[in-house]
This record gives sequence, structure tokens and C-alpha cells, in this order.
Amino acid sequence: MPQLMPTPREVEVRSAVEQIAVFADSARPEHLRSDARQLFKRNILDSLGCAIAGLQGRPFHALREQFEEYRTPGRCTLIGGGKTSADQAALFNSSLVRYVDLLDSYMAIGGLCHPSDNFGTILAAAEQAGASGEEFMLALAVAYEIQCRFTAAIPVMAKGFNHATQLAISAAAGAGKIFGLSADEIANAIPIATVDNISLACVHAEPVSQWKGFSPGMTGMRSVYAASLAKHGFTGPKGLFEGPFGLELMFAQPISVNWEDPSLDVVKQTVMKK
Repeated sequence: MPQLMPTPREVEVRSAVEQIAVFADSARPEHLRSDARQLFKRNILDSLGCAIAGLQGRPFHALREQFEEYRTPGRCTLIGGGKTSADQAALFNSSLVRYVDLLDSYMAIGGLCHPSDNFGTILAAAEQAGASGEEFMLALAVAYEIQCRFTAAIPVMAKGFNHATQLAISAAAGAGKIFGLSADEIANAIPIATVDNISLACVHAEPVSQWKGFSPGMTGMRSVYAASLAKHGFTGPKGLFEGPFGLELMFAQPISVNWEDPSLDVVKQTVMKK
């Protein structure tokens, strides 16, 4: 049965996470135009290049040792070799992309984000779900769009918070898309991933610790696990934005984003480091 378009009244009463979830659930390949697809291929190759450059980083040897210690089998590939669970692959591969700090950027007033922080998470979710390349790219485009639209709406870093905060929203929605979650399940995955992932901008302060490079990976790990929990019926606080005590109170301003716009073009506004 074809899905009926919501009435203005139905849109009005939806919470922000429900609107984001409908946006993610409604995304279709035809929303991803050919020029955006070409840029996503560029950004995907850039993300892989960043990951390969980080392979010899000492922390990744330690992370592999931890995986061995916990002995988590799984079907998801670690870039550089080996397999593990989807959540640990999200942690490892996202951190590889971030580690050398050469990944793509989206610039906004009051801050920025690195939308390819979503790459390792969506890749792990796609492998776990046995998704096609088309499904992977569409979910990645959804995640890019959500993270960047949020970043454009709120000066996250100027408020003292790290952009891993909105990454939890986008990565959970993208993973939920890959896992085939319903809009209601995605609306639960988003706050499950985000409510305990309020990240502080002090992670960027000098002297910079190793954790700057691993924070997005931990967010991705949480997001994959949150999407899986939502798939199994867990619910999250859908007042994540409006409250009480939600993100709008935390940022001391409304968060106004048009989630009815189905376009997946924000990749055109990303910049690459040279």
C-alpha cells in the first residue's frame, strides 16, 4: 500500500526525532542525484585513504589487542584485515578515518562537522545487514544530510560542545536505515544513541589527547548498538529536542530544521583537505 503523505497537522505534532526518522525512512535512491553521487564516491575514496593512512597508528594496535581480549566474533571487516562485531568495527573504522585529521569538513557559523565521521558506522551496519552498495550510499547520504543540517542550525562548538553530539543523531539514523528499521524504530534509535553522548568541545583543546581521534568512533559504536536495540523494541526519549530538559534547553535556543525537504545534496557543500 502506498504511504500517504502526512497532513500539516500530523507534521506539526511530531517531535523532532520523529521528523528526522521520517526523513531517513522516506529517503529513496532517486533523491540522490548524479552529481551528488559522484561527490559521494570522491568522499568515500577520501575516507578510505584517511583510514589507510592511520593504520600504523599505535592506538590501533592496542585496539586490536582489546578486541582479542574480549574475543568478539562477527562478520564485519576491520580495514587492514580481520573481522569483528558491527559495533566494534564501527569504532575501529570510524577512528581510522578520523585519526590523521584529513577527512572532509562541513563549515557552518559557530562550528563545523566532519560528515565522513559517519562512514565507518554506516559501512559496519551495511556489512552486518548484507546491504548493497546502493543501500550503503543512500544511508551514508542520509547521515551526511542529518549531521550537516543540524550543524547549520546550531553553533554547536561555539556553545562548548563537540560535533560528536550531532554525529550520534546522524549515525543512528543512517544505521537504522541500513537495518531496515521503521520510522518509529529510527525515532527510538536516535535518542538512545544521543542522550548519553553529549560530547564536550574540550576534546579539541591543547594539548590534544588521542581521544580526539577516537571520539567519533565511540559515537559510531554507540549508534550501531542503539539501532540494533531499537530494532529489538527498545524505546528512547523522543523529547530529545523539545524536552523537558532536551537539546533545545541545553543549547538555549530552538533547533529549527526543515526535515520535509527530501534533498540529499549537502555533500556539495563539503570541503576536502589537500
